[in-house]
Amino acid sequence: MQGTEEKAQLKMPGSGMHRRILGLAGPSILANMTVPLVGLVDLAITGHVGNASVIGGIAIGTMLFNLLYWNFGFLRVGTSGITAQAYGRQDFETAMDTFSQGIVTAIGSALVIWAIQLPFLWVCFKLMDCTAEAAEYAKIYFFIRIWAAPATLSLMSFKGWFIGMQDTISPMIDDIVVNVVNIVASYLLAVTAHMGIAGVAWGTVIAQYTGFIVAVLIMLVKFKKYLPLINLKRCIHWKLMKSFFGVNVNLFIRSLCFMVIYVGFTALASKYGDVQLAVSNIMMQLLMIFSYFCDGFAYAGEALCGRYIGEKNLPDLKECVKDLFIWTMSIGVIFTLLYWVAGLPMFELMTSDRQVTDASKPYLAWLVAMPFVSCAAFMWDGVYIGATATVPVRNAMIAAAAGFVASYYLTAPFVGVNAIYIAYFVHLAVRAVWLTVTAKQSIFVEPFL
Repeated sequence: MQGTEEKAQLKMPGSGMHRRILGLAGPSILANMTVPLVGLVDLAITGHVGNASVIGGIAIGTMLFNLLYWNFGFLRVGTSGITAQAYGRQDFETAMDTFSQGIVTAIGSALVIWAIQLPFLWVCFKLMDCTAEAAEYAKIYFFIRIWAAPATLSLMSFKGWFIGMQDTISPMIDDIVVNVVNIVASYLLAVTAHMGIAGVAWGTVIAQYTGFIVAVLIMLVKFKKYLPLINLKRCIHWKLMKSFFGVNVNLFIRSLCFMVIYVGFTALASKYGDVQLAVSNIMMQLLMIFSYFCDGFAYAGEALCGRYIGEKNLPDLKECVKDLFIWTMSIGVIFTLLYWVAGLPMFELMTSDRQVTDASKPYLAWLVAMPFVSCAAFMWDGVYIGATATVPVRNAMIAAAAGFVASYYLTAPFVGVNAIYIAYFVHLAVRAVWLTVTAKQSIFVEPFL
């Protein structure tokens, strides 16, 4: 069987833990490198075909989808951890049940999103403080991109399942296809066809459905021997669905907390006008470049830690966590230096609007400060998800969201826009400290009891 063959291969002389980690992290990093590129290209397209209001409009539109989709982040992270542990036990029936439950949940959730899109948008703009021009651009973007919901949510389940099955090559292929199609289609429609922000939105829709088709083809070709194990009647049985959602309800709460932080970041920036909104959006895109590198190792942590827990292999689990931190802390140091040396030139690549680039200069120091403090937060997320230790992850994110909100409102009267970046920094520090403190019991003791 595939798992037995891979296990034997990993025990071969010379195949150290670093090699295992890189074997899983490498493809994810290559794929993730195209993810910020999409955001950067979208910003570059809108930044050069429009003004600050257009950039603000796409920032708000993206925030609206984050508000929707982050609530369903459990479709990826929950599927990954459960599947990885099933893989470690060589229990492929449970792995296929988890896949089926994820896809069924994704399609059902997409239908709900379509049904509530009008009241959702109405409530959001009632609560949001932004200019009428930026709001109008955001609505154009939203009403087009919403049609990609079934594909977008299904791809979360596909990606989590592939990672749980110790396969980061397949999600890499799918991510690269999605992101390349997104870039090409958005450019052709927005610039060549002169569709502007609507062209960027349609490019995303086309890319998401292309990725869905590719994921289905991968399942039919690469994992065809497991397809006979799919049993929809069994997987939607109440007892199994209750177990699936029992793990994922904590991840759903975690996603809500992420929503508070990341959506709050954009919403708070919008209070300071379109120029500051544009600055904060570009700042976040640049910070995301670092996080996508760390995510590659976090995905490796999900796959390997879940597998070792499924195998009841404590020595390899401890070695894996140690080596994962060596890699992520090294990346943190590299990006701290990169942002220090090239922060402003990177920012200037994103827009030709001199007002926006000049307004960014007082905040560039935050690019330098963020990477190192966030390393532990990102890495622990992957380890905890692989262990399906969802309660401490939930609690850490609740504390981080509370820290974000409190930090902003305590400092905003004194430091203005800087309060947004202080709040983001505080939430990262809270996550890192909380998960580090609870790791011994949650990762190395409870899963082996």
